[in-house]
Amino acid sequence: MIAREMTALVRARLKDYPAVGLVGPRQTGKTTLARELSAVYFDLEQPAERIRLDLQWDGLMKQKKLVVLDEAQAWPEVFPRLRGAIDAERKRVGRFLLLGSVSPALMRQVSESLAGRLGLVELAPLLSSELPDVPLAERWLRGGFPEGGVAGGSRFPQWQLDYLTLLAQRDLPVWGLPAKPAVTDRLLHMTAAVHGQIWNASQVGQSLGLSYHTVNSYVDFLEGAFLLRRLPPWLPNLKKRLVRSPRVYWRDSGLLHALLGVREADELLHQPWVGASWEGFVIGQVVETLAARGVVVMPHYFRTADGYEVDLVFKLGRRLWAVEVKLTSSPAERDFARFNAAADLIGADRRVLVAQVAETTFNGKAGVATLPGLLELLAKEIA
Repeated sequence: MIAREMTALVRARLKDYPAVGLVGPRQTGKTTLARELSAVYFDLEQPAERIRLDLQWDGLMKQKKLVVLDEAQAWPEVFPRLRGAIDAERKRVGRFLLLGSVSPALMRQVSESLAGRLGLVELAPLLSSELPDVPLAERWLRGGFPEGGVAGGSRFPQWQLDYLTLLAQRDLPVWGLPAKPAVTDRLLHMTAAVHGQIWNASQVGQSLGLSYHTVNSYVDFLEGAFLLRRLPPWLPNLKKRLVRSPRVYWRDSGLLHALLGVREADELLHQPWVGASWEGFVIGQVVETLAARGVVVMPHYFRTADGYEVDLVFKLGRRLWAVEVKLTSSPAERDFARFNAAADLIGADRRVLVAQVAETTFNGKAGVATLPGLLELLAKEIA
């Protein structure tokens, strides 16, 4: 069994809150992690499980074991019960663990019923640090879903395509996305085609025959369903003209590569968009690794109209980090010089150019790092 970094954070949250919500995409291992913590488990998507919970409720409220409620948003009636049970004994912590595969529906129930009573944790697909025996190139190619072939087997990319088909045809409509499955499928492919680019909803809408307002509302939903990540621009007070539209990334590289028809690592390296794929992968590993260790950052990017840019900008404590991503084993001096000039514009305290170099070189403020090297630098920063 693969040890998840998030387990320690979930345990810590359960010591602080009566209930914890563990959210994230389907098939990331939420149920497996929850079953490690408690054997008292109910899958609320199943009518028989709802009946079982209803019949056992009074007894469960008297015992001291953690109660796991999977896909809690599928049975809204449980939330008033949870609120009543928690309010009856407000000092008791670690009573309920709620699992959810889609954030909009679950968060709506939380905001109405459990505000102030529940701590939230998001479980991402497997991190590269959780797969020490898997080469980084394989993790990048296949993504992080445990069943998607990253830990062995030949399921990639068919598993990813089947996963997205099921989401488009069943889950997303049930969760509230109003688009027809065929439109959703086209939107998924189009967002994959513009991965890492400046988001242009009007252009995508024209291709789909939809208004940009509708396209943006659909993308809002896909972001809330943990498929996409939008990076807003970092907007310091400068005299330069700045790019103000967000960038859109697929959160899982395996899903991205499956949509774009890539099957092998060598094939990936010959794609014109391979640099954007590597960039999105690095950004995801940074953000999700920090989150697994209890540090939530707000990722941004920075770009001026005349081309000075930083791929990833975030505050960590009082320091502003600037991270530039290059798919090269030997970054040129001009690459770092231009990146450093952009980092000067935003006043970055830490500047790291991530590349596939042999080793990390960092002087305490700036340097060139491997992806694992950058994650080590961040771990030291938050220690």
